[in-house]
Amino acid sequence: MNARTTRTLAAVLSLTAALAISGCSSDSDSASGDAPKLTVSGGYMPEPVNDQMAGAFMVIKNDSKTADKLTGATSPLSDDLQVHETKDQKMQQVHSMDVPANGELKLARGGNHIMFMGLKNTPKVGDKVTVELRFEKSGPVKVELDVKERTYKAPTSTDGTAH
Repeated sequence: MNARTTRTLAAVLSLTAALAISGCSSDSDSASGDAPKLTVSGGYMPEPVNDQMAGAFMVIKNDSKTADKLTGATSPLSDDLQVHETKDQKMQQVHSMDVPANGELKLARGGNHIMFMGLKNTPKVGDKVTVELRFEKSGPVKVELDVKERTYKAPTSTDGTAH
């Protein structure tokens, strides 16, 4: 073996070892076990007008250093739940919504929400609707939504944000 072949072989082996080592490592959040810690509060659904559609609103809080994403939802009330964002007063379906690290995702009237399409029945004020939220990193989270009057407005905090 000549010197050039030896240097090339040494470089290839070094690169291979470096890739193998980096493949075994993980980011600092995973290494420290800081998976997203999500809680949901203030969940409700205004009483639907008919069995065509309904909205769901809540606050998803993330008490960890790791961001996550709301990717979908399921419910016995409908086979078609969609994550919707509202931009420039227009509602559109999205694939996911960010749940920031040490922050929260607010799903509120006039803004982002979960939309139930084609309801199997029409819930009434006082009923509870079960929803299972799906996330990119966290396990699913089950939520009981209180069915409220159509005019219900969620309480707001001192900074004017909905709870």
